[in-house]
Amino acid sequence: MSDTFPETTPLPVVVVGAGPVGMAAAAHLAERGIGFLLLEAGDAVGAAVRQWGHVRLFSPWRYCVDEAARTLLAKAGADWAGADWAGSAWAEPGLGPDPATAPTGAELVERYLEPLAATPGIAPNLRLGHRVVALSRVGLDRVRTAGRESVPFLVRVEADGRTTDLAARAVIDATGTWGTPNVLGASGLPAQGEAEAAAFIDHALPDVLGTARTDYAGKHTLVVGSGHSAANTLLALAELAEQEPGTRISWAIRGGSATRSYGGGDADALPARGALGTRLKKLVADGRVELVSQFSMQAVRVLDETGHGDSTAEAATVEAASVEVTSLAADGTEKIVVAERIVGATGFRPDHSLAAELRLDLDPILGSTRALAPLIDPNEHSCGTVPPHGVDELAHPEPDFYAIGMKSYGRAPTFLLATGYEQARSVVAALDGDWDAARDVRLELPATGVCSTASTEGDAGCCGPSQPASVSLAGGSEGGLLSRPLTIVGSGADSGSGCCG
Repeated sequence: MSDTFPETTPLPVVVVGAGPVGMAAAAHLAERGIGFLLLEAGDAVGAAVRQWGHVRLFSPWRYCVDEAARTLLAKAGADWAGADWAGSAWAEPGLGPDPATAPTGAELVERYLEPLAATPGIAPNLRLGHRVVALSRVGLDRVRTAGRESVPFLVRVEADGRTTDLAARAVIDATGTWGTPNVLGASGLPAQGEAEAAAFIDHALPDVLGTARTDYAGKHTLVVGSGHSAANTLLALAELAEQEPGTRISWAIRGGSATRSYGGGDADALPARGALGTRLKKLVADGRVELVSQFSMQAVRVLDETGHGDSTAEAATVEAASVEVTSLAADGTEKIVVAERIVGATGFRPDHSLAAELRLDLDPILGSTRALAPLIDPNEHSCGTVPPHGVDELAHPEPDFYAIGMKSYGRAPTFLLATGYEQARSVVAALDGDWDAARDVRLELPATGVCSTASTEGDAGCCGPSQPASVSLAGGSEGGLLSRPLTIVGSGADSGSGCCG
């Protein structure tokens, strides 16, 4: 069944996805008095963040909130948002969490996203359980040009078993990439047998010390990938191994060196981030994690309890079975690892099918906008020092359509959530006609202490396809200009991403 949302005048801006970046966009729209609807497919805000809620962020609380969002919280009288944001008074009783401590993903949702969703500026415009399935222009497909910019967007939504078409003046896609993880195969295609072995494979950040404990305790796990998500999982598995005899850990990376994964150590401007790599390096040096380098995953084969290969679906249900993972290098060198579980921390990729009837200008390599790609290309660098960028770099040939947050980076591995906050501020300012503010983009990031590049290390990256290796959860300074130190974490933290800590 199909009907149409009641039209309002003027038409609303539609924000798709109520993760941290989508919520930031909504906050900036509310701050400027622009009508909007915030559509979230899940039954609660921060649906993706909740899936890695057990992971602690690197960023302390004072850097985890967008500036416009903080203003909304303060106006709404939230118990902690009205405190002196940068001062010690924020740590006083009744004014909220200690600004120097870092939250878990679950705490980020419970103490920030949920209160923000309840503010008068956002609550009336938030629609949970509303999945956007397609975008177009009312009465026009992608081919039609004449008058296109004056025709409203058509936003097709599924909710409560019904299909509804909504007219919008602009669309901000903040759906992220969490729902589309990269495959294990190093070629970008699924490894042979990957689908048949799905019962043995988890993607980024399983809760190995909590809800997924029984899946990993006393078993041999192969972690694939070289980013922060992989590092967090390896550290958690090492802790599990101390508690559960027989727990073994192997770590496969595509490059010849784990230097990029170890990070900058003491040279990192954020000690918690530097400590992550330092701890992982020691685990490898002590033999508690077996590092398998130059591992280019080619095939996965399910073995039954006798060790014989069986790729049938029935074999994948045998509890005692294991998987044989094969690497095949271009020179013919073969490596084999047999394990009982696989964690694919190989990152994520964008799904642009939502906007198939819109005119997108996508970089053929990354899947970001063509203008943004040179600034974030992992072939050039893999550190977090991304140049400031905003509405001009995010624009498509389709007027007033923008993808922000993790999705804006395509397959690039250095997305920072604070960058997403500044993207939201810039885009909303442009939609308000405030082009001076939209183009006054500022972003200062702390040094990681290391920048691995293909040209300097000969290291192509993780074992699988290039993966999101960094996410930053940080707020902005006065006027929404981001100038505070940021924290790089595991994978995307907007509605398509990740973790850390």
